Amino acid sequence: MSKVVEFPNKEQIHDQASVWIARLDRGLSMDEQQALGDWVRQSREHRRVLFEMAALWDRMDSLARLADLFDAPQRAKPRTRVYMAMAASVMLTALAFAWSWTYLAGRHQVLDGVYETAIGEHSRVNLPDGSLLVLNTNTRVSVTYDTEYRLFVLERGEINIDVAHDQARPLSVMAGDRVVQAVGTAFNVKMFNEREVELLVTDGKVLVAKRQPDTAAIDTPVRLAETAMAVAKGEKVVLGSAQEAIAQVAETDIAAQLSWREGNLIFRGESLEQALAEITRYTSVEFEVMDERIKQERIAGLFKAGDVDGLLATLTRNFNIESERLDDNKILLRAR
Repeated sequence: MSKVVEFPNKEQIHDQASVWIARLDRGLSMDEQQALGDWVRQSREHRRVLFEMAALWDRMDSLARLADLFDAPQRAKPRTRVYMAMAASVMLTALAFAWSWTYLAGRHQVLDGVYETAIGEHSRVNLPDGSLLVLNTNTRVSVTYDTEYRLFVLERGEINIDVAHDQARPLSVMAGDRVVQAVGTAFNVKMFNEREVELLVTDGKVLVAKRQPDTAAIDTPVRLAETAMAVAKGEKVVLGSAQEAIAQVAETDIAAQLSWREGNLIFRGESLEQALAEITRYTSVEFEVMDERIKQERIAGLFKAGDVDGLLATLTRNFNIESERLDDNKILLRAR
């Protein structure tokens, strides 16, 4: 039942269009608006696919914004025809998921410098120094400011930080046994477990080192030496993994990985098993796949968190995967 395919140029256009729809959802900067215009003008196909995707997802706000920026294609295909064409491609079938997230921008719990979110929650925190902290689902982080340092201790979950520049007062994130430090940059830290931590840098450069035993009490973080591991813009590394190899990350992959900041999830050909592992971070519902052969079904597209019924309907319609609810918190999936 495997549907692993090579992604030709046509699917790449749909992939790029899905990223632009996600950006339109949270609003475009002037530079992004110019970049979108350049992309649309590259070909009529770009413009056509962009409008079709906005219509497919019922993104009325995105359609209105696109209409203000560009002329709509004169022969836009009906929604049903668009859906059928996309369902023919494994790369695109999952775009029909209607996945909504309990999106709580600006809401956060603060207890003595501790910020946390529950499962499915999302929070943006404007910090006193001008930095922006964004917490993903089920995240807890303590924040301490001093005259000589800015310290974040990530206990669980995932955070994204746009660091206000302060050469005299570095910002350090302690996660597991690692310290990530910067003076003014932007990066994402995601804890898989107590040992493995993923670091993605989106601007500037950060330094990484093992956390020293004498910092276990979280007193004063030590300024890292310039000889420490350096991770630069567009690079990612899984700290605590066997190799800890720094890898380059494409811009579209970065946009997909950080789409959670706008309440979206973007998949780019992950297996069903991988997609479900990510989806369950945003809901209390547990999925159990009963047939090994369907675990490798390929999923791609933009999703909203929360609409379990929409997810199940799409799996049945497009993948011949049926579901059985055992209770409110557990669903079995099997080939139909």
